[in-house]
Amino acid sequence: MISARYSTHLGLVGMAALWGASWPWGRVVAQAMPPLAAACLRFVLASVVLLLWLKGSGRMHTLGALRAQQWWGLTAAAAVGVLGYASFFLLALKTVPAGKAAMVVALNPVLTLIFAVLLFRESVNWVMGIGLILAVTGALYALTDGSLAVMQPGLSGTGELLLLGCAGCWVGYTLIGRKVLFTVDSLTTTAVTAVIGAIFLFIASMAVEGPAAWKTLATVSTTVWFSLMALAFGSTALAYAWYLHGVKVLGAGAAAAYMALVPLFGMLFSGLWLGEPLTKSLLAGGVMAIVGMALMNFGRMFLPKQQPNAAS
Repeated sequence: MISARYSTHLGLVGMAALWGASWPWGRVVAQAMPPLAAACLRFVLASVVLLLWLKGSGRMHTLGALRAQQWWGLTAAAAVGVLGYASFFLLALKTVPAGKAAMVVALNPVLTLIFAVLLFRESVNWVMGIGLILAVTGALYALTDGSLAVMQPGLSGTGELLLLGCAGCWVGYTLIGRKVLFTVDSLTTTAVTAVIGAIFLFIASMAVEGPAAWKTLATVSTTVWFSLMALAFGSTALAYAWYLHGVKVLGAGAAAAYMALVPLFGMLFSGLWLGEPLTKSLLAGGVMAIVGMALMNFGRMFLPKQQPNAAS
């Protein structure tokens, strides 16, 4: 039992590492591939793995049992969490260094918590409040190179604004799941949204980039293709498998706590693989963001227990 829990924790560290690595991998892809076409290919590849996983787990029958409202919810989740997030992700990484961009991960739980409190009246305590302030301040400090005044209207760079779009899409995806998809199990939700999202991305790519964008893929180097496959199989399918297992064994709160490691791995891998410098503002902001995320998860331990969702 001890060894099983130990391997679960290692898996969650691996999950955080793969999600952190997605930023330098995404940076490599964004510099060489049309962003919408690349995002489409990422989710096509991930969809194959997720559908095989769904079939192997004996859950393919759940697709036929989905109601119309659930299909609408899955479609909305795909539009926001796949089409929106993946587009903002690669478009931002065309101009923003990967290590710096990874700091936006700290804003995801913060914005989700704020809207959960406003829309669903979720409980919050002072420890979580301090963590929220630290996470927001740290993330913005890192994203603006130590000058929060840059966030004033008209002064922010396009890449930084696109990163905020990433955070907004993640929040939208989470809230849709909370409101509409709580009766659909997590694996089915992820597999179906990946497939629908890949279709949306293909339509968007053909409309915006045109067929010519897909012809350029033949000239892309092996290194770029490796990064794209690592995004699809590592940061999407494998990381999600480890995360689901962690939720099952340790609980959602304990598994989510490992998200605090994602910006750290993002900065580390960006420095090692891409040679990006670790500036003082990035380090200081990163430390504040990671501590803030950790405090938010620690404070959640003292909240009243909530009833579990109908699906898992």
